Amino acid sequence: MDKVVSAGDFGRVAVLMGGWSAERAISLKSGQAVLAALHRRGVDAHGIDAGRDVVQRLAGEKFDRVFIALHGRGGESGELQGALDLLQLPYTGSGALASALGMDKWRSKLLWRAADLPVPDFVLLDERSDAQAVVQQLGLPLFVKPASEGSSIGISKVRKVEDLAAAYREAARHDSLVLAERYISGGEYTVAILGERALPAIRIVPTADFYDYEAKYFRDDTAYLCPCGLTQQQELALQALALRAFELLGCRGWGRVDFLLDERGKPYVLEVNTVPGMTDHSLVPMAAKAAGMDFDELVWQIAAGACDGR
Repeated sequence: MDKVVSAGDFGRVAVLMGGWSAERAISLKSGQAVLAALHRRGVDAHGIDAGRDVVQRLAGEKFDRVFIALHGRGGESGELQGALDLLQLPYTGSGALASALGMDKWRSKLLWRAADLPVPDFVLLDERSDAQAVVQQLGLPLFVKPASEGSSIGISKVRKVEDLAAAYREAARHDSLVLAERYISGGEYTVAILGERALPAIRIVPTADFYDYEAKYFRDDTAYLCPCGLTQQQELALQALALRAFELLGCRGWGRVDFLLDERGKPYVLEVNTVPGMTDHSLVPMAAKAAGMDFDELVWQIAAGACDGR
């Protein structure tokens, strides 16, 4: 794509939102916020509530680029990105392979571990898993989660060995692949990435038992600390680790890398989000604001970075 200088350089922009994943409601909020920001900057943007016919709609309506605000499966997991590559339509964010890897918590952890990045210990669960053996390996408490869901959907914090089976069943409602993961107790942090730049880190301090769906999107008592409370050296190291984790999956454009720190301050890569939320509770806009960038400018820069697939 040619460099964007003015609103007219974007051409006709489709803002994809909604979709059919478990994160549909949040995607609609993100998409509406993005659409409003583009309109405020004079961009010819059109919101599309994406259904299973989204590829046909995009092919027939002559768009010049696509802003993907779809969270979860379908929009964030590589299928849509592959279709847009075939249409030769530039789009925001990561390509098909990186999106698929980012959505799959198990395979992304395998890749990071192979590259010697620190990740929390984990095991795959199935209905035959020996709960005692899992607890012996990972300790208690531990987390059980679907491998390919976002927004903490299907996640349980397990404190007793006898609760592991129920946690597995809850996660398995959302995905056939289920992970048990060691609890890391030193705090949760996130680093947003825009282009090749890591934005200021944010520490997340929920008043709930953990940073669940309600805490992420609806509660007003979750604390977001930016500055995050780390030393400058620690924050720079966390930002460098975020960029490395992002790069290893082949991600591009923008995204967010989440971390857990242990009691000694050692960071562990938790997951990458290739289409993070853009709601009034979302973390990327908070980090951008801390870096001196308002929401409209953030959306402009993401949209300007739309790439042809490669």
